[in-house]
Amino acid sequence: MSVNAPKKTKDKTKDKTNLYFNRELSWLSFNERVMEEAQNLSYPLLERLRFLAISANNLDEFYMVRVAGLRTQVIAGMPSTSLDGISANKQLINIRKQAKQLIIDQQKQWKRLHKELYAEGIRVKKAASLNTKDREHLHKIYQSEILPLLTPLAIDPAHPFPFIANFGFGLILSLTRRYIPTDIEGVTHRTDEDNRKALIIVPAHVPRFIRLEEDDESKEQTFIPLEDVLKLFSPELFPGFKITDYGLFRITRDSELAIDEEAEDLVRHFEFLLKKRRRGRVIRLAMDAATPEHLKSFLIESFEAWDEEIMDIDGLLGLADLTHIIAKHRSDLLFKPYKARFPERIREHDGDCFAAIAQKDILVHHPYEEFDVVVQFLQQAAIDPDVVAIKQTLYRTNENSPIVRALIDAAERGKNVTALVELKARFDEASNIRWARDLERAGAHVVYGFVEYKTHAKISLVIRREGGKLRTYTHLGTGNYHVQNAKIYTDLALFTAKDSIGRDAGKIFNFVTSYSSPSNLERLRVAPLNLRETLVGHIEDEIAHAKAGRPAMIWAKMNALVDVGIIDILYKASQAGVQIDLVVRGICCLRPGVKGLSENIRVKSIVGRFLEHSRIVCFGNAKVLPNADALIYFSSADWMPRNLDRRIETLVPADDPTVRRQIMNQIMTANLRDNTNSWDLNPDGKYVRRQPSEDEPAFSAHAYFMENPSLSGRGTALEMNKPLDIKPVFRLKKQPKYAMDNTDEA
Repeated sequence: MSVNAPKKTKDKTKDKTNLYFNRELSWLSFNERVMEEAQNLSYPLLERLRFLAISANNLDEFYMVRVAGLRTQVIAGMPSTSLDGISANKQLINIRKQAKQLIIDQQKQWKRLHKELYAEGIRVKKAASLNTKDREHLHKIYQSEILPLLTPLAIDPAHPFPFIANFGFGLILSLTRRYIPTDIEGVTHRTDEDNRKALIIVPAHVPRFIRLEEDDESKEQTFIPLEDVLKLFSPELFPGFKITDYGLFRITRDSELAIDEEAEDLVRHFEFLLKKRRRGRVIRLAMDAATPEHLKSFLIESFEAWDEEIMDIDGLLGLADLTHIIAKHRSDLLFKPYKARFPERIREHDGDCFAAIAQKDILVHHPYEEFDVVVQFLQQAAIDPDVVAIKQTLYRTNENSPIVRALIDAAERGKNVTALVELKARFDEASNIRWARDLERAGAHVVYGFVEYKTHAKISLVIRREGGKLRTYTHLGTGNYHVQNAKIYTDLALFTAKDSIGRDAGKIFNFVTSYSSPSNLERLRVAPLNLRETLVGHIEDEIAHAKAGRPAMIWAKMNALVDVGIIDILYKASQAGVQIDLVVRGICCLRPGVKGLSENIRVKSIVGRFLEHSRIVCFGNAKVLPNADALIYFSSADWMPRNLDRRIETLVPADDPTVRRQIMNQIMTANLRDNTNSWDLNPDGKYVRRQPSEDEPAFSAHAYFMENPSLSGRGTALEMNKPLDIKPVFRLKKQPKYAMDNTDEA
């Protein structure tokens, strides 16, 4: 090569590390935002503690699934790389570094909250700090409530190291015999049996924190960590031995399921896999930092965790268990109770869901509006003599589910009930198998969908005979049919009697139950068939508008943005001049605000009292958003390869004018304007909490929706009272700015 040849410069647009953020590290950043809500002084103290516990639980699941998957790739020697071009081994190194700092920060936050809790009369104490009276009381609790459940385990050739289940938690002890036996000549013979190790596994059915007070309603509360109680009274379990060293450990096991697509009986196959999951390899071994090195080495060897994640924790192990000290009667330290609204339109029809839906589409915004409306819809269908069939997807639901009870009731009354139960709903597989068997016993047709695809769409279809003809009533949602989740997850649920939607929903059920690919869908779009193509087509249209000099805008809200095809076309749209605002709660692999690449894309994350879960997208359609001609959709799908290519998902158009305005003028604009729960994503991958200012007074989307009724479902109240909308005012070279507007655009 000539010495005068020009140097080759690195093209940043072709370097994957500059184009995309790493999926796993982006998730860790999300969990950092969750953890940092524990520092949010505008929240009550016990709610801040809850955020800390949630972040710890999230991290457990991250290791069980994501880290376990990467370890499998490394062990198998798979050459695959991440979206940003990083090998599995390099990702594990990066994860280890970021997760270690997150764990340190979690422990620091626990120490701060521990002091604040103490000042409020909620004391988490070490057993050694108790006075004689409290120690005696604790001993009584130990003997009556804990000791009967304990099985001390000696480790020696006759007692090999036992199997310990996922999240197994316990003490490792080093024992020395107090009295060494002598022979007839009085000579002592010390053997290896005089020094041994033992385990005390924390029993599963005992509270993690033992409360000393007998009055459950007392504001003064003293808690002792269970492991501290076991340590205090462990000498009683090993008479004749002296305990020379203690250690504390907690394990996390690989919990991903490898599904055999050739399995003849899917239910039995899943039952086998669930048993196998319990014995998944240890993927993380956490030990108390004070554990002696010889005990740490023993644990590593016993769990065969030489190459796995080994963590020394300087603080409390298992922070997820802190939810156990959140007392409901301390309402002064909890969020003020919020009473969800019931759609007024249904009340005006004396609770008749079908009459209200037949009059007009109803969009329910959970948790601000009650999930009871969904339950009532199905309960009414179960007992209505004119209802002849119900078809229902079940991805996740709760114990004693009123949804499942309604379906069972309908089947027992002789109605044709089809339940599409998704066995591959992670960590809900066992409960879904139970529901499936209960439904089958009642006479319902239960199907499990595709082996290669998860059915993630949320659809309920009721077929009713009216005037000698069949009419369909359809419920389509972004969230699960789960009563408890609906109290904390923000989701959308549309009720409609439109025949076109009903026909499409019926085709989707037929697709999953019989492999008959739906043709000529009228309104709904379905993954993996045409959902992706629909999104790409609309983005291409906005690009064409921008190139023609017309306004071009996209608003979108989702939980995760990972799909490289969607990201690349968003980059293309930005370069064409399309203004794009994204609300991405969790993982975001798109790098916003990069000149020449994504300078017209802004990304924010909302983390607050409620978990943002709804998926929405609005296309300006040659006009500035919001506008009456915008294309508006909500969906069950995030923008991830698994959702767009490997799941059954729905993309639902908003047709009714009031529903459209509710999604665009209220929900999306409130999310974009929010500056109290929001974090802005910078081009370097760091999230910065948005702060109110003189120009932008404090505005919380969550508070707004709790205080203001939504538009759809209001009935005559909508005509009587001009609804409050939020209209954005953009400053395109900076983060968009929003102002309140009471104008009625309906």
